[in-house]
Amino acid sequence: MTERAKRRWVSVLVGAFVFVLFIRCFFVVNETEWAVVARFGRLVRTVGSAGLHLRLPIDSVHKFDKRLQIYDPPATEFLTGDKKNLLIDAFVIWRIDDPVRFWQSVGDTAGGEMRLHDLVWSQLAAALSSYELSRLVAVRGSELVNGEATQLTELTENVRSQCRPIARRLYGIDIVDVRIKRLNFPEQNKEAVFARMRAERERIAKRYLAEGEEIATRIKAEADRERERILAEAYREAERIKGEGDAIAARIYGQAFSRDPEFYKMLRTLDAYKKALDNKTTIVLSADSEFLRLLTQGREQKR
Repeated sequence: MTERAKRRWVSVLVGAFVFVLFIRCFFVVNETEWAVVARFGRLVRTVGSAGLHLRLPIDSVHKFDKRLQIYDPPATEFLTGDKKNLLIDAFVIWRIDDPVRFWQSVGDTAGGEMRLHDLVWSQLAAALSSYELSRLVAVRGSELVNGEATQLTELTENVRSQCRPIARRLYGIDIVDVRIKRLNFPEQNKEAVFARMRAERERIAKRYLAEGEEIATRIKAEADRERERILAEAYREAERIKGEGDAIAARIYGQAFSRDPEFYKMLRTLDAYKKALDNKTTIVLSADSEFLRLLTQGREQKR
């Protein structure tokens, strides 16, 4: 190789090296990222604005996602306050609050999730130890469902409030929320727990049914008593009205009789004939019967 060719190769290598150094003097930060610039393991500065930024070629740039992130590990087994094993499927919503502290304490996202798991899940275990199983879960048919939402919300809010300041201070992480997706029993004792919980629910249901029947019987008895009282009052009122009507009728009859006794007597006799002498009635009486007196009175007067 000639001297000229050697110089050419050296120039190419130097140019390539300078180009690489030049390229390493710039780095790009996206809108969703934090950037931490370090030199030999020591912090130089943090960059939170998007765009093209300068650095020395010897500097290293560590980028972290500033958006909300979800840590969703597999379900974990816990022990409740009444010593019952419970599988809990929970997740944590978090974000990087202090990129410098995050970089110095955990290094990357995987390290941050590992610290989150240790912190949140230990606090979750402590919180669950103060809750009985019946406050957290319920049985519907053959399925296990979450208990009252207020109980679970109270529990997870407790965990978040306990863990949030610690995560910020130690790791630069802001714990936005802690949620429980699903509750379940370990497979080995699921059936026994289901049977026990169903028996308890059946016992409570029978008690409610007995109380309902007792209330229904009491209401029916009260209704019967009220019905008898109303009927008695109605009967008394009807008898009173009937008595008043009979008295008025007797008074009218008396007044009519006092004005013309003979005419009144004749009307009463005619009324008796009307009731006794219909088309299908046969009466055998003597000729001087008082009942036939009105009919025979005219014939006797002619004689």
